[in-house]
Amino acid sequence: MIKTLARSLATLCLAALALVMSLALWHHYMDSPWTRDGRIRAEVVSVAPEVAGTITQLAVADNQLVHKGDILFVVDPERYRLALAQSEAALNSRSFDRKVAQARAQRRAALSDLVASTEEKEQYSGTAQVAGAAVSEADAGLRLARLNLERTVVRSPVNGYVTNLRLRVGDYAQTGQPALALVDSDSFWVAGYFEETKLTGIRPGAEARVQLMSGAPALRGHVESIARGIADANAETAAGSLASINPVFTWVRLAQRIPVRVVLDAPPADVLLSAGMTCTVSVGTAATLREDLGYVAQLIKAAL
Repeated sequence: MIKTLARSLATLCLAALALVMSLALWHHYMDSPWTRDGRIRAEVVSVAPEVAGTITQLAVADNQLVHKGDILFVVDPERYRLALAQSEAALNSRSFDRKVAQARAQRRAALSDLVASTEEKEQYSGTAQVAGAAVSEADAGLRLARLNLERTVVRSPVNGYVTNLRLRVGDYAQTGQPALALVDSDSFWVAGYFEETKLTGIRPGAEARVQLMSGAPALRGHVESIARGIADANAETAAGSLASINPVFTWVRLAQRIPVRVVLDAPPADVLLSAGMTCTVSVGTAATLREDLGYVAQLIKAAL
């Protein structure tokens, strides 16, 4: 009799727990701020050479991790070495011209007005000043040539991963044209696309939980910001500058999805993150509720 009563009570408790869990799941699914439509995002840096030339050395491979300051590739430096030598020679020539011009101006300035007129003295002084300006110009050209030679070695501006590498030794690099791309490894974040009906439960700074579809352990983060605008098809203009209105079924109102930016709080180094990954994002109470429901589900499964 006692055993039967105990079993009945246990069954009732499990049934009540299952009912509570079902109600919590319903509330969580319908009202809590969570979404399966999340994406891992990262900043992508386009690396372009500041000087043109043939690629003579490629120091990285596709998907390789590089650190800030590491050499990525080298542009043929020979012509820039020659330009540097030419600039050095030009500076030496201009410096000699300035020295001669200043000496002549000083000699004329030391003569009396009976020997050299004021106009002649001013003319020689002006020539010396022009020679001085030419030296400054040549010095700037030398520094530019030296800078161009340094820029033949292209280095990584960030810590990151080389991605979609198509550059090869022998390719001709154009000034300012992207040669390769780096995924900034320090910039991973999450874009969660939440239905507008769930935005009331989301605030900047709120705790967030990110579950990757890959099955990796859940990641912790917090809400950084909420987007304040999305594209509106009804606002696009057609021919004649008239608004193009999409047909809408009056009995259907679809909630728009608003991007929410979530910053990851020190993700584990052993969790692979790749821009474009799909994930589930839960914010605030929804983040802790998902963990609690998972724990309760484990208890019920163990009891059964």
